[in-house]
Amino acid sequence: MKILVTGGAGFIGSNFMHYEVNKYPNDEFVCLDALTYAGNYNNIKDLDGKSNYKFVLGDITDREFVFKLFNDEKFDIVINFAAESHVDNSIKNPEKFIDTNIKGTLALLDACREYGIKRYHQISTDEVYGDLPLDRPDLLFTEETPIHTSSPYSTSKASADLLVMAYRRTFGVPVTISRCSNNYGPYQFPEKLIPVVISKALNDEPVPVYGAGANVRDWIHVIDHNIGVDLIVRNGKEGEVYNLGGHSERTNLEVVKTILKQMGKSEDLITFVEDRKGHDLRYAIDSSKVENDLGWKLTYNFEDGIKETVDWYLNNQEWINDIKSGEYKNAYQKSLRK
Repeated sequence: MKILVTGGAGFIGSNFMHYEVNKYPNDEFVCLDALTYAGNYNNIKDLDGKSNYKFVLGDITDREFVFKLFNDEKFDIVINFAAESHVDNSIKNPEKFIDTNIKGTLALLDACREYGIKRYHQISTDEVYGDLPLDRPDLLFTEETPIHTSSPYSTSKASADLLVMAYRRTFGVPVTISRCSNNYGPYQFPEKLIPVVISKALNDEPVPVYGAGANVRDWIHVIDHNIGVDLIVRNGKEGEVYNLGGHSERTNLEVVKTILKQMGKSEDLITFVEDRKGHDLRYAIDSSKVENDLGWKLTYNFEDGIKETVDWYLNNQEWINDIKSGEYKNAYQKSLRK
């Protein structure tokens, strides 16, 4: 099969590329990424030279480019990781999220409809469900939970999900959707909580925590997420939504303290800052559907996963420094000169 992976140089997408290219040597993989600020060619440069892999620079919002790529490559499967995903950025500039997350998804769906594919898979988020109260630990998001968004980011992702399902019903495009909880692991751009804490603590800088740090998130290791995506794409029932959660709820403050302890840093670095506008209180996912239907199981618990993740960042400080200096933006052009 020939598989298009959009957003393949981002955090989750690049981890997926490494997993898939090495696991399925008989499949062909095309990694498409626009290499915007959070797309980092360094994340995938180790795949250069693999016989079943190639990288294409391009933007999913460029319809003419997308259609030409589909015409040239004749894809069997499309997996869309490409997205603007940072909530804070969506509050500052919602328009970019509408362009990439909605219009970009639309362009991909139109190309799938035009050229025919066996499966289109949309990577979504538990944030489309809104949030849960802190005092009801018995409540979990299921695939039947109504969409109830809070931020421009989650609204753009929910809109994309609705488009995906509309294209199935109206045009017969074969689709699946996965909605995941907060991911952690290698290659996460240092704007999200875990890499921010590590990066700040390395330099003994104040570690910012929104509000009182009481907001709860369910954490899933990126590898477990991608194992789930692989199962859904290859074995999931067409037209279905599957939740992927880590069964690891932690307050933001608990996560920060866990990282600082592992790094041998003082909790005095913690600095409470003004809370995010519309900050969701709690996310918690029920993953029983994908567990029962497809046999998906977690391979990481949070304690082991966070330790491995912190160690990765500590052992790859050059990766962080390249981002801070902006040098990572030159990685793709450097690869062309080799």
